[in-house]
Amino acid sequence: MALVVQKYGGTSMGSIERIKNVAKRVAKGFDDGNEMVVVVSAMSGETNKLVALANETCEFPDLREYDTLVAAGEQVSIALLAMTLIGMGYKAKSYHGWQVPIITDSVSSKARIEEIPDEKVRADLKNGIIVIVAGFQGVDRQGNVTTLGRGGSDTSAVAMAAALKADVCEIYTDVDGVYTTDPNICADARKVDKVSYDEMLELASLGAKVLQIRSVEFAKKYNVDIHVRSSFNDNQGTMVTKEDKEMEAVLVSGIAYDKNEAKIAVMHVPDKPGIAAKLLTPLSDANISVDMIVQNVSQSGCTDFTFTVTKADFKKALMITNESAKVVEAKEVISDENISKISIVGVGMRSHAGVATKMFQTLAQEGINIQMISTSEIKVSVIIDSKYTELAVRVLHDAFGMSGK
Repeated sequence: MALVVQKYGGTSMGSIERIKNVAKRVAKGFDDGNEMVVVVSAMSGETNKLVALANETCEFPDLREYDTLVAAGEQVSIALLAMTLIGMGYKAKSYHGWQVPIITDSVSSKARIEEIPDEKVRADLKNGIIVIVAGFQGVDRQGNVTTLGRGGSDTSAVAMAAALKADVCEIYTDVDGVYTTDPNICADARKVDKVSYDEMLELASLGAKVLQIRSVEFAKKYNVDIHVRSSFNDNQGTMVTKEDKEMEAVLVSGIAYDKNEAKIAVMHVPDKPGIAAKLLTPLSDANISVDMIVQNVSQSGCTDFTFTVTKADFKKALMITNESAKVVEAKEVISDENISKISIVGVGMRSHAGVATKMFQTLAQEGINIQMISTSEIKVSVIIDSKYTELAVRVLHDAFGMSGK
């Protein structure tokens, strides 16, 4: 008997018909002799509706109440799936995050999981019950409902798998694995059979929508194998697992893009120690994560300081930066929401020279200007004008020979 954690996203849970299909897949796993824990997202589109309602109340809704509101979507889906399974003759039981409990810190809308006591779930599994858990949500130590950020159900599932020492965590989505890039942009994108934790971390952080980055962090820390699969077929998907020698032979494993970033530039900043900290500390105090950072060479005692944030944080970040710019006596603050981040990722980069050069030459041949550059030992990212996103992905995909043909 294996202990299997399965996660189904909003598309998989998008209608009663699809919920019945999920129930059949879960029931098959149970009938095969496995203990089953199922983590589900809200039905497709429901969280967006709740977020829209929150934004109608005021420009910056209270985050504690925001979490209470948006966590409601999963309450519907866990109950519907449990009802369906019970109607099929199985024992099933639904849990909110606070009932498990999935204990988090107190950072509303971006909470991090700290602990998952497993006594209740293990007792149910021992009694032959299929356990249905609400993804995306938890509870802090003061009893407040918290949410883990968009895509947080992936993190819920991997954290449950780690807490229960599950044999595998199966993430079911609307695609049947991890592809070399978005198949909607490149028709010849190829499904990858196996990808390392580090590569998946980079791809997830750089815009790949298959897995949330924090779920991969959990998987790497606790050695949880993730099988990314489609909920609409029985095909083998992609295993996210420890790195092996075969992976190092591949130069570039994937190309990711992210249109969800905005750029803020603080112009003509005095070039002296402590200025960067004065600009960035107020952002971190507001729980706003800064991604890429570029500081120009000093001229006449002044420099330009440019960074990117997510579009969700952009308005708040711009407001805070305008105030910080006054403190450091910068000349002006300019911003741009029409940007994209394009990234190439592969553990093979560690042992191969010239990868970045090839990327830059390929973009230059198409007249695509690079605004910012960021690198690690297994990735190169650039910021470009968003209108060139699809073109950049396609030409890089071809340049690195990643076609499935």
